[in-house]
Amino acid sequence: MARYIDEILQPGERVLYSTNAHWIFYFPAILAWIVALVLFAASRRSDVYSVEMLSLFGSGLVALAALYWTVRGWFHRLTTETDVTNLRVVHKVGFIKRRTFEMALDKVESVDVDQTILGRILNYGDVTINGVGEGRETIRTIASPLAFRSSITTR
Repeated sequence: MARYIDEILQPGERVLYSTNAHWIFYFPAILAWIVALVLFAASRRSDVYSVEMLSLFGSGLVALAALYWTVRGWFHRLTTETDVTNLRVVHKVGFIKRRTFEMALDKVESVDVDQTILGRILNYGDVTINGVGEGRETIRTIASPLAFRSSITTR
């Protein structure tokens, strides 16, 4: 699958910076996998048959949820692209139902970064791009938001 930005580049336009959704999208899946493993280990240690079966059933159920969240996070990261070229900012989300946002760099008025404490530690956050006459667009939970902002504001 070709990258969206490679399909829409204009003559003389080049990609200066690319980022993606942060791996934190996998966090629910990671927690669910841990719970599934704990339940599975509990079923192996139990001497009571009903507790063993209940733990195994719970482990399987949580593992199915974890698998769903893993695939969902992977697909979100696969279908989300955020790029800065020498002419514009491009953000694309989705595969079949696609939503894109493009803003010329000369129309960018300001770029705001919002990071939580965990976001600062793990280097992710939300970036809001304010445009002159173009409105406002918030790109949520991207990796390296400060580097992304710098790539837009440095010309």
